Amino acid sequence: MSRSGYADDFETAEEQWALIRWRGAVNAAIRGKRGQAFLRELGEAMDAMPVKELIADELATASGEHCAIGVVGAARGTDMRDLDPEDAPSVAMAFGIAPALAKEVVFMNDEAAWWAETPAQRWQRMRNWVSENLTNAA
Repeated sequence: MSRSGYADDFETAEEQWALIRWRGAVNAAIRGKRGQAFLRELGEAMDAMPVKELIADELATASGEHCAIGVVGAARGTDMRDLDPEDAPSVAMAFGIAPALAKEVVFMNDEAAWWAETPAQRWQRMRNWVSENLTNAA
């Protein structure tokens, strides 16, 4: 199981409908007021990074590296040491976003690339994803 909690076992109709409902929840979280505000904040925090690189599998390292959600935490001055990066509901609550959005950002950060990528390539892919998901009203 990954940090996002996503799986690819969709053999039954029930599992397929669960996926359809989940994707609806993710889309609603992205389009919603909190989701759009978070994506704007994420884009701004990423743009302000002195080194445009993202890590995978954890929010932050002791040496100051961050995943996408961790970048927002660092910009806010959030102490993330006691935050379990695998506990999506807790991460979502700490950042004021829907759990579906937290899991989606984690999936996109950690697993969406189907090739070996550098931290700089991850940063660029995630920055593109943020831009693609901001609505015109944002």
